[in-house]
Amino acid sequence: MEIIHSFSQLSEHLVSSSCRKRIAVACPHDVHTTDAIMMALQRGIATFTLFGDAARINSFAGLGGMPGVEVYDEADCDKATAMAVDAVRRGEADILMKGSINTDNILKAILNKEHGILPKGNVISHVTVMEVPGRPKLIFMGDVAVIPYPTLAQRVQIINYILRCCRAFGIERPRLGLIHFTEKVNPKFPNSTDYVELVKMAHAGDFGECIIDGPMDVRTAFDNESAVIKGIHSPLEGDADGLVFPNIESGNVFYKTMTYFCHAEIAGILLGAQCPVVVSSRGDSVLSKYNSIALACAIS
Repeated sequence: MEIIHSFSQLSEHLVSSSCRKRIAVACPHDVHTTDAIMMALQRGIATFTLFGDAARINSFAGLGGMPGVEVYDEADCDKATAMAVDAVRRGEADILMKGSINTDNILKAILNKEHGILPKGNVISHVTVMEVPGRPKLIFMGDVAVIPYPTLAQRVQIINYILRCCRAFGIERPRLGLIHFTEKVNPKFPNSTDYVELVKMAHAGDFGECIIDGPMDVRTAFDNESAVIKGIHSPLEGDADGLVFPNIESGNVFYKTMTYFCHAEIAGILLGAQCPVVVSSRGDSVLSKYNSIALACAIS
């Protein structure tokens, strides 16, 4: 498979594959969500089952009457969300997506012990893919939205989810940087000592074909000249595909800085549940929501 370097290339790949995924959407009651759904329908990458207020859904350009769309009328958003999750649990959908509801609401339904879709032992984590203007390839990173202060075991799952995304984009040997404010290991910062263990695991082959190194700062992960000047010899050689952040604070600040000041395009999904979950912010653009749908289709 040819490596996918941009979201437009991802969309082209999905269109050419002619393999449409089934997406269950909870409460698509906002125009950005419905416009993103319309884009996916027009490009033929997915079909949709929509759970929510039918009158509101059908008010968006007749979405309810389009081929590839089913609408189940339920005005109560918590009940509609439970119905969407149940569709996934029964194997009637490949992907779950939230519309105009809080992420907490859909997580509650996913994590429900009796009717949820989280396999035993799994951790829910957020993976972001970012396209930065002027950069020749995408950046894969986690976790910027769900796990506040990951444990070592959670970091292992975060890495596996990022690697899964990289490989779905054709990167056979992903290169991940373990991000810290310095390359030095210090017990005062438990993430840096976790990084030592993670690098050992990577060398032992626990993550499959990949290169993982750290701790390091963001510049070192992407700029080999900077690393050489500082006397740092990293197998990443300044060519990281992905970043693993020490905590949600640093990851989220990086994510929002890049989108606001650098105009980066983004896609984001939750992994760890029975299926990928599209959880774009209610304020995200139509394009961001569409990119997230496309990412979920690539991973599913």
